[in-house]
Amino acid sequence: MSDYEADILVWTEHQAALLRRRAAGELVNEADLDWTNIAEEIESVGRSERSVLSSRVRTIIEHLAKLEASPASKPRIGWQETVLRCRADIDALLQATPSLRRELDETVANELGRALRLAAASMKLHCEAPRIALEDIRFSSEQVLGPWFPGSTPRPSPRSTAFASTSRN
Repeated sequence: MSDYEADILVWTEHQAALLRRRAAGELVNEADLDWTNIAEEIESVGRSERSVLSSRVRTIIEHLAKLEASPASKPRIGWQETVLRCRADIDALLQATPSLRRELDETVANELGRALRLAAASMKLHCEAPRIALEDIRFSSEQVLGPWFPGSTPRPSPRSTAFASTSRN
């Protein structure tokens, strides 16, 4: 069993040390470099970043949908706080991984159905009847990632897909 299967931490530290030595011009035993798993791990970093983006977008859409459709009043502030935290998380993620910006519209579109199903399930668990049909709700990237909340005026067009960073530096 290789270090990769036995202990990923030991494997990553060893491979990183070998790669640093090689980058510095030092000769290393080529057989010690686990190229297949190095490539897989590099690709997994990108998948992980996309997964974080999808998760945060899904959570925002779910909570925006509940804010728009739920008759409940007590949990609204908590839903807004969750949206604000997820927007801040996405802003930090986009600063660290700017290339994810080009995937925002697609991510919002892909997560809409999942998020609406979660919102519907949550309302059903709480015996709430939505005030509006959840299947009719649509949000743009601008609505999901910008400062907008349901009930604020004016409501940006859901067809708008422009995204301006939520960063206020």
